[in-house]
Amino acid sequence: MKFFSTRNPKICRTPSEAIAEGIAPDGGLYLPESFPVFPMEALSSMSGDDISVAVLSRLFDDFTENELRRAVTAAYDESFENGDIAPLAEAGDAHIMELWHGPTCAFKDVALSLLPHLLTASAKKCGITDEICILTATSGDTGSAALSGFSDVPGTRIIVFFPDGGVSPAQKKQMVTCPGKNTAVCAVRGNFDDAQSGVKAIFTGEAPAAGMRFSSANSINIGRLAPQIAYYFKAYRDLLAKGRIKMGESVNFVVPTGNFGDILAGYFAKKMGLPVARFVCASNRNRVLADFFESGLYDRRREFHLTSSPSMDILISSNLERLLCMFVGTDKTAALMQDLKEKGMYQLEGDTLAALRAEFSAAWADEAETAAAIRSYFEKYGYLADPHTAVGICAYEKWKASEEANDHETVILSTASPYKFSRHVLAALGVAAGEDEFADMEKLSEISGMKIPAPLASLVDKKVCHTAIVDIDEMPAYVRGKTEEKEWNV
Repeated sequence: MKFFSTRNPKICRTPSEAIAEGIAPDGGLYLPESFPVFPMEALSSMSGDDISVAVLSRLFDDFTENELRRAVTAAYDESFENGDIAPLAEAGDAHIMELWHGPTCAFKDVALSLLPHLLTASAKKCGITDEICILTATSGDTGSAALSGFSDVPGTRIIVFFPDGGVSPAQKKQMVTCPGKNTAVCAVRGNFDDAQSGVKAIFTGEAPAAGMRFSSANSINIGRLAPQIAYYFKAYRDLLAKGRIKMGESVNFVVPTGNFGDILAGYFAKKMGLPVARFVCASNRNRVLADFFESGLYDRRREFHLTSSPSMDILISSNLERLLCMFVGTDKTAALMQDLKEKGMYQLEGDTLAALRAEFSAAWADEAETAAAIRSYFEKYGYLADPHTAVGICAYEKWKASEEANDHETVILSTASPYKFSRHVLAALGVAAGEDEFADMEKLSEISGMKIPAPLASLVDKKVCHTAIVDIDEMPAYVRGKTEEKEWNV
């Protein structure tokens, strides 16, 4: 298997090379040259680990199956509650895939628990002896999950940038209390798009210190995106086991997303043979993706809103570039990305837009609708959702009432624990939040009867280790300074 840049097919890498680099040298993202077929006939008898190994071994074929099995076992078997990376719950006529039972209580744990194993193995395969410095921008959950995964991993360092004031108190506490000796966390005076653009610019324009090279833990890295494909197959297996579908029947997936990686993993699963009738892309008030699938216009020149679902407060959805490349090719993708950079927008029309809309529907929810969805599903079904999942719920209800709806079983991806956003969840339930986020968690636990996840409950006594804050244009200097330091977080 080879992986090529979305902007130039001549830039071509092996799986391990693509993982180690993270992003192509021309700023493009690596995309597989083809999509191997998943063995659907064996799915019913597969464990969750089996499914992950089956997906990864077909995409990353310069790894042995035993290497991948060891990596998956190390990543998942002790890190996830009850050993299940994606349990399937029910609420009304929808199935809700809960991806937040890992070490930082968000869906990013599934991939970022595995990525350090893939990255260090890739470096070894490529003969890389330099220390690898992970550069990551986060809208909230990637940062904490990446820090958890890479903390004190030999041969690596990780620098996480997050938008100052743009994450929840629990998300920030998870990041700034990380004690790993190879970790650095820095707030950015700006929004997530500013931080993400800054990181991409460093990749293509900033040389690391001698003996070090950069890589990424964002979903721009194919090693981060590929593990997410597996839980779509697992959801299908679980529906088979529940007797809700028969093998070969199609299902729908509703995915709350900002950077487009989580829903793109589902589309990759479909390309590998998963029967999917429809993907519904769920956006919050920053509705750039919903507008794109409606009109074909991708326009980041709009007001940016801070919402109760901060991990979706994004106007530049990096992974959409991979989808575009699959539909229009590398030359057109490069031109569209240049338009986005220079003009702040690009436009798709005609057959291309029709082809995209044949696969994807889209809907969005404002703050009032998000809160109403939290309250409604708790009152009707006893299901407690965080604001991101509630955006997905709202999108599902809107799509279900549209002309595009169908009768297939539907899975909504639940992306974070409600306790990471306890203040917003309490407000949606009509309960006043206090000044102490941990007291709010306790209050929410009393109301819901749900236990506070241990990784969040333990934050109350953790010491703050990282206090840096920079302007956007100071990010390169911050990275340069950190990579020249011999010891971090001491």
